[in-house]
Amino acid sequence: RTRNHWTFLIDGTARAGIEACLASTLAPGDKLLVPIFGRFGHLKVEIGRRLGADVASVEIEWGRVFETDAIEAAILRHRPRMVAISHGDTSTTMLQPLAEIGALCRRHDVLLYVDCTASLGGNPFEMDGWQIDVASAGLQKCLSGPPGSSPITFNDRVAALVNSRKHVEQGIKAPGIQEGDGPIISSNYFDLAMLMDYWSPRRVNHHTEAASMLYAARECARVVLEEGLERGFARHRLASGALRAGLEAMGLELFGDARHRMANVTGVVIPTAIADGEKVRRELLQDFGIEIGTSFGPLAGKIWRIGTMGYVCRKSNVLRCLTALEAVLRRNGVELPAGAAVDAAYKVYQAAAA
Repeated sequence: RTRNHWTFLIDGTARAGIEACLASTLAPGDKLLVPIFGRFGHLKVEIGRRLGADVASVEIEWGRVFETDAIEAAILRHRPRMVAISHGDTSTTMLQPLAEIGALCRRHDVLLYVDCTASLGGNPFEMDGWQIDVASAGLQKCLSGPPGSSPITFNDRVAALVNSRKHVEQGIKAPGIQEGDGPIISSNYFDLAMLMDYWSPRRVNHHTEAASMLYAARECARVVLEEGLERGFARHRLASGALRAGLEAMGLELFGDARHRMANVTGVVIPTAIADGEKVRRELLQDFGIEIGTSFGPLAGKIWRIGTMGYVCRKSNVLRCLTALEAVLRRNGVELPAGAAVDAAYKVYQAAAA
């Protein structure tokens, strides 16, 4: 939720939104601090380095999130211009609490960028209430849209910073446009200063709009608002709760800190009886048409990830997934209590309906 005036779309996948936000705010040599609790923290380090920023990072064991004190200690140690952090990282299935981090960054005069690609629409995200300066997302997770458009939003202090670096390419520069005196933004395509003019009443030409994605983004917003944010959050919590109850009833171990799991993706520790986790994934897909994820880095081959997000976050899909996973695991030598998973999931849904 935000009242930011500057809220619009970047043509490109969620990564395009990340690059636009970082390229337009970070000049070469600026200090960037990235708290890493999964794969997508490393992505922000990579992008920051490519932009010429002076990047520092602090990493926590995957499956955990950062305490506010740890981030403050890193800020005091590195004195960054910006902190860039994920809200939810699907590689670990963890959701980083942000309610105190925005205020912390304001106290130290540090900008806060948040990548909410994996969480937006399925988990509460209070842009203004949490004092987040700039954020970006994608359509393909809880918003149920096609990849190819990245919603971004930023507040007035980011707008002032971006405009201080404004440079309009000569072929489209109109009389009366005031340029900034700061360092030029390193990317033309991801130049938020020019994109602000593009989306504003000035309609300064910048690129050919991906019209089909514009309609897709509008439809995503319509569907989410028609359901209502709070009802959507509750649906995601209920589906993941039912799925997790079913997985545990099968005797499977859930991954990560239970207090900080995302409402839209669940990590499952691959049972020791399974020698090849990829074989289980293949059989689920080939025999049942259900795809679950693997993971990356230190979690590769150790956990599966099961998404309950957006349109597919429904009771029927949860029950199908549990039924199929039980069948495939039994065929691969895992001893399970027959039918216990679906029974446990049913109990969660029945309790919610009572």
